[in-house]
Amino acid sequence: MRPARLTSPATTPTGPGAAGGADPVVLVAHGSRDPRAAEATEALARAVSAARPGTPVWASWLDHTEPGPTAVLRDLAAAGHRRAVLVPLLLTAAYHRRVDIPAAVAAAARTGPPLAVRVTDVLGPADGTVDAGLLGGLRRRLDEAGPGRFDALVLAAAGTRDARARCSVGRVADALGDEFQVPCRVAYASAAPPSAGVAVSRLRAAGARRVAVCAYFLAPGLFHDAVAEAARAAGAVSVAAPLTNAPELVELVLRRVDDRPVPASTG
Repeated sequence: MRPARLTSPATTPTGPGAAGGADPVVLVAHGSRDPRAAEATEALARAVSAARPGTPVWASWLDHTEPGPTAVLRDLAAAGHRRAVLVPLLLTAAYHRRVDIPAAVAAAARTGPPLAVRVTDVLGPADGTVDAGLLGGLRRRLDEAGPGRFDALVLAAAGTRDARARCSVGRVADALGDEFQVPCRVAYASAAPPSAGVAVSRLRAAGARRVAVCAYFLAPGLFHDAVAEAARAAGAVSVAAPLTNAPELVELVLRRVDDRPVPASTG
């Protein structure tokens, strides 16, 4: 496994153990063998820290990259923290949010000092609402990829077998289509059809002349590379980059941190 470059939080806690300071924020990403993915998560952690001075912000990963969330939570408890906020850097509330993250919090509670951990919603529309910041970040990346006009869109996501999670991706596609007043279709890099290339081809066959692809990814990696290659081969005029540390995404993360009604998980 590739060791993380962040061996300390993206900002410095206040005082020994930061007792009495701001509650630390732990960002939890999926993880990837591609080092670009971890670099993107670290960049987002630094951006969140810069936007919220005095709050310790840590990056962690569920797989492939260290540290994991359990290790970070144990270290925070050992340093004297009594509370923490954990933000899943996920765009759908599928298996990782429902199973892996609660398991990581429970493991920290079993083996470390008491720590009250509040787990927020994912960054996608977990409650059925598409956050304006999420749409703003996607719009930014589309504009950067190709400022020219397009008459159809494909929202390309990583993919999931979870039907509810796929419905949430569809809600984002509907919102994008409404915003740009063009047809917007969903595509997946794995686990579910259609692929990005097929989605682009279908829109072109239906009469679209300029199809752009919006990347519903938080970080670069092999999935995004495959989407870009297939979409361009099918005739897409542009493929947007992942959200990474877009300012709108930073604001969305902070809204999740500040969203007090989310139920708490206490160690």
